Amino acid sequence: MALGEIGGRSERVPTMRAWGDALLSRLSDFWFGMSLLAVWGVMTLIGVVVDQGKEATFYQGNYAPPLARLVLRLHLDNIYHSAAYLAIIGLILACMTLATFWRVIPKRLPPLRPVKLEALPLSAGIVVAGDESDVRARVEDFFTARGWQVRKREFGGTEWAFADKHNWARRGVLVAHVGFVIIAFGTLLYWAFGYSGQTTIVSGNAVTIPENGTMLKLDRFAYRIEPIRTRSGIVYQPLDYVSTLEVTPKNGPSEHRVLRVNHPLDVGGTNYYQASYGFAVPLLLTKNGRPLSGATSAPLEEGQSLALGDTARSVQYARFIGTIGKNGAIGADPRPHNPGVVLNFFDGDQDVGSVLVPLGRGLALGNGYRLDVGRYVLYSGIQYRHDPGIPFVLSGAFVLLAGLCMSFYLLPARVYVRVDGAAPAWHVGIAATTVKGYEIYEEQFAALVREFEVATPTPTYRSPIVASPA
Repeated sequence: MALGEIGGRSERVPTMRAWGDALLSRLSDFWFGMSLLAVWGVMTLIGVVVDQGKEATFYQGNYAPPLARLVLRLHLDNIYHSAAYLAIIGLILACMTLATFWRVIPKRLPPLRPVKLEALPLSAGIVVAGDESDVRARVEDFFTARGWQVRKREFGGTEWAFADKHNWARRGVLVAHVGFVIIAFGTLLYWAFGYSGQTTIVSGNAVTIPENGTMLKLDRFAYRIEPIRTRSGIVYQPLDYVSTLEVTPKNGPSEHRVLRVNHPLDVGGTNYYQASYGFAVPLLLTKNGRPLSGATSAPLEEGQSLALGDTARSVQYARFIGTIGKNGAIGADPRPHNPGVVLNFFDGDQDVGSVLVPLGRGLALGNGYRLDVGRYVLYSGIQYRHDPGIPFVLSGAFVLLAGLCMSFYLLPARVYVRVDGAAPAWHVGIAATTVKGYEIYEEQFAALVREFEVATPTPTYRSPIVASPA
């Protein structure tokens, strides 16, 4: 019975070992890793397409009902911080690490051990006359003088010489993997601690960035638009727009800063970018000559709406018009010469029409209601982003590029040398291998053999390689 148990156990061990090797081989497989990267890419794309971090009402109001339910039930509104997203990144890193140590290192960094020279496609045999010690010294000096790293080992009483060139480049794939890990770490830092967003500030007003508590007050906004003549006509091109801000970091002193296009501000590790500008216009709603209670008199930005009293109707400030021609047509010049606004009117969700109203004018809406358009006020559109992972992503990209260059543009090669025979003629067997196959190194190997023949001061001739000793 004991023998049976022992026999059964001995039969199970190879089976479990084979199963474990098969699992490790599958997890470290190239195409399995590519499939994981594809899943990661799809999840990242979902995070780009679907607005992140919004309230449930936002998705219910802006997405089709089936899509809104899908986003909320699968938690696609916060996908970058989800357990599934972090798990796929962890699995990618684990598989990359396994592939590095299970496949790459054994293949790229082969151990120093004897081979059958005559079995390798790149091999040659040369007969050299002289003493054994002299021949071995000349072999070592030949490779050392040409930049090869020579190491000697003895196996079964036979001395072997191993010459490597660009041996450090064998680690190119390892370096590339390290670069990817650094990039992934930097990306995780952004998802864990970073944020981004955008805001608008009306001149004279202030906003507080919710993520960091920094207050931005727009003291003054200036812009410059120049007419440029093209083949199709005159185009009015914005050349510059600048925000003069009073910046008050959370628990910090206030300071005046200037924000302009392509010159972001760094405040406490958060970058602020001048993204856009516009014209805010107040819409003053009155009834029977008196301001309507509850109606806001604050300037509205393009796209914002105002409810018309207690009715289901509303008016939307659709667009600012810089120039209204004498015939009432909209001019091409966006600079405010004879400005006006385009107003869209809605009855519930139904669009009931649009009207162009010059600034300072008004409209009688009936039943004692009147809508007047006030003077415009400039506002500034600002984007902000805090990304603590940027230094890691940049350094990781450099490391990744360096690893790829090492792998693709350098050719690590190893030459095996064995000296056999007896004085006065010694058989020098030479064979070469590379990490990229044999065909790519054929010419270099042939040139190396010819150089060895020329560099050997005693008469030499080619001979078949002596079979490796058992």
